[in-house]
Amino acid sequence: MGSVNLNSYAQIANTWDEMYIAGDRMREQYHQIIRYLEQESASDLSKKEELAKRLFMSQGITFTVYDSGEGIEKIFPFDIIPRVITATEWSFIELGIKQRLKALNLFLKDVYTNQFIIKDKVIPAGLIYSCPHFLREMHQLKVPHDIYVHISGIDLIRDYDGTFYVLEDNLRTPSGVSYMLENREITKRLFPDLIPQCNVRSVTEYPAVLYKNLMSLSPRAVSNPTVVLLSPGMFNSAYYEHTTLARLMGVELVEGRDLVIRDHKVFMKTTTGLQQVDVIYRRVDDDFIDPLVFNPNSVLGVAGLMSAYRKGNVAIINAIGNGVADDKAVYSYVPDMIKYYLNETPLLKNVPTYSLGNHDERAYVFENMHKMVIKKTNESGGYGMLMGHAASEEEIEKYKKEIRKDGGRNFIAQPTISLSTAPCYIDGVLQPRRVDLRPYALYGPDGITIVPGGLTRVALKEGSLVVNSSQGGGSKDTWVLSC
Repeated sequence: MGSVNLNSYAQIANTWDEMYIAGDRMREQYHQIIRYLEQESASDLSKKEELAKRLFMSQGITFTVYDSGEGIEKIFPFDIIPRVITATEWSFIELGIKQRLKALNLFLKDVYTNQFIIKDKVIPAGLIYSCPHFLREMHQLKVPHDIYVHISGIDLIRDYDGTFYVLEDNLRTPSGVSYMLENREITKRLFPDLIPQCNVRSVTEYPAVLYKNLMSLSPRAVSNPTVVLLSPGMFNSAYYEHTTLARLMGVELVEGRDLVIRDHKVFMKTTTGLQQVDVIYRRVDDDFIDPLVFNPNSVLGVAGLMSAYRKGNVAIINAIGNGVADDKAVYSYVPDMIKYYLNETPLLKNVPTYSLGNHDERAYVFENMHKMVIKKTNESGGYGMLMGHAASEEEIEKYKKEIRKDGGRNFIAQPTISLSTAPCYIDGVLQPRRVDLRPYALYGPDGITIVPGGLTRVALKEGSLVVNSSQGGGSKDTWVLSC
């Protein structure tokens, strides 16, 4: 007996379903997967689900949830049914992300040098100068090849009509790529025949492309530059990813205490003495990177690192100060940046965004809070967010009070986007759950490379719109078809 009963798959009204067009008309890209699943028994699929959990456990693939000051290690929930993206859809996504990153990179160069975009009144000066991630220490600092955004994770969602929207630009130290790689490895174990049959494009070249880019950014003209991955250490929530990427690239995983500055150059302590470091792929936030310049209490960074960076003796990936470009209040100006710097129409749309620092927009949002998602501009991971449709009057009033007290600069509002659904294997049946997508883009001297796939995050709780792992979300493998 077939295990997948599609009659029990209850599509959600006014929502784009990744598997179904309308009613019971299945999208072509899912035909082969469903045919395969129909030949599997329920017990076989449950065994695959159990195997996936064991593989995640044995690999130590965890993330840390910080609650009440305690760090709790959790296995990252994984759904065994892949999310499928057609070649046509991917081609559009790829073009849209490349366009967006070119504009964001030009914005970072401009805002830290000539500031033409401010002088031409495209973006208000006050918005930039009030951003806590706009770092005056980066003013006129020359970065290698004028590239600031070497590694980015652009969060995409689909609305009820299938339109792709950019929800967020992650341009600082984006995480999650190890889950993309691990999800694929596990899916290969679960469905070894299905991947080649469906002509699924590979994601496994990501570490090789990243390593090639890092090597090419070395300020020293040496045949074998020294590249290191700087991690805050084992208590960081993404430490598994740091160890994985360092291992896959064959580079040293270091912490701040392993590096030292001599004559404005960075050196790594080794058993044979000091070795000069050319490129640092850092996973330490700006505030903690150099205690002499930023947070003096930081023990995660390297004292004097900014002086070596300013002298051009080391490349730091991603560039310091990128947070001004992915600030949620600056986000609403990205379409204007694309028009201003590239003279092009944006391919990927922004979600309509209201700045609560603007009196008129705040008045409109306050009247329509139940239809809005309110976000703090400098929070991530789904924290500090109010989902208006699910909030009580008391919660809404409390949030309004907080916004008034702040003056609104640190808050934005967006209409509640429905988020598309994809089939998930839950409790032995296929059920629709909300998803987003984070493709990873690598920007090097030879241009932008986007590995065909990304991290599809899933809101595993029924009815939930929040996909963040810290808020009960999980992930699934993302298949981009080659034809």
